[in-house]
Amino acid sequence: VISTPMVHFFLYLSSSRRFMVSNCGYFRYYFIRLVYLSLLTRPDCHPSSSHVTHVELHRPDKRNAMNKAFWSEMIDCFNQITEDPECRVVVLSGAGKIFTSGIDLMDVAGALLDPVADDAARKAWTTRHILLKFQESFSVIEKCPKPVIAAVHGGCIGGGVDMVTACDIRLCTQDAWFQVKEVDIGLAADVGTLQRLPTVIGSRSLVNELALTARKMYSDEAMSCGLVSRVLPNKETMLTAAMEIAGEIAARSPVAVQGTKINLVYSRDHSVSDSLDYMATWNMSMLQTQDLAKSAQAAIEKKSPKDVLFSKL
Repeated sequence: VISTPMVHFFLYLSSSRRFMVSNCGYFRYYFIRLVYLSLLTRPDCHPSSSHVTHVELHRPDKRNAMNKAFWSEMIDCFNQITEDPECRVVVLSGAGKIFTSGIDLMDVAGALLDPVADDAARKAWTTRHILLKFQESFSVIEKCPKPVIAAVHGGCIGGGVDMVTACDIRLCTQDAWFQVKEVDIGLAADVGTLQRLPTVIGSRSLVNELALTARKMYSDEAMSCGLVSRVLPNKETMLTAAMEIAGEIAARSPVAVQGTKINLVYSRDHSVSDSLDYMATWNMSMLQTQDLAKSAQAAIEKKSPKDVLFSKL
């Protein structure tokens, strides 16, 4: 359990473990459930929950706006998930009426717009350091070797788009909408949207339109352009679907799953030739896993992957 002034954890690492609670702040975990900004939560058991970590943005009274504590806790949260051998998949959702309203300008504006420093160069250096930290708060999602499934309901605004584009799988509800809001508040999106969204949806023209006009993209358009892979009727059915997908992934070999994510991310940023070479080097060692023989034997015996016991990774 991590205990910081702003974090509240519920740990549920497998079907045989009990919940443990540590009282603090912004996120809320189901099956490691992390809370952000002083919230309470209840256990949320699901038949597919073993090895699944559910992280919930939980500041519903402020529409899950991202305050100062959020940026550090995101890094702490996903660093712990990365190191947790019990966790194999992550589901990321939001509490309350919407997924997130993005950055809490009232809370972070002072440090960001008027940093304390002796001169312009030092102010610029401080601002750069803050922005790099903000960027890392979402890059840790991408760097985490465990697949992350974003489950979006209602609005996903500004920083929320930065966040979900760093995730591996995205689902949303019928009433969901996405908005690259930054130009409306006088800045260019600077924590991931402009870098990741073009690759995610494959249309620079559409990305340019969204980023330059700040118009809303609704669920049907998000589905058609590839931002999300499924649209569900409501939040409950969406979370059920997300947990079912997570359960299917968690049932597979963690060596295979994490290797697949790492190589998918690598191939996005490199040439086909470089990516194939990286893959060969990767499997040069990873093919030595016992998981390969276990999976092959299960297939011969017509067993489900869920019937195979894989070691921790």
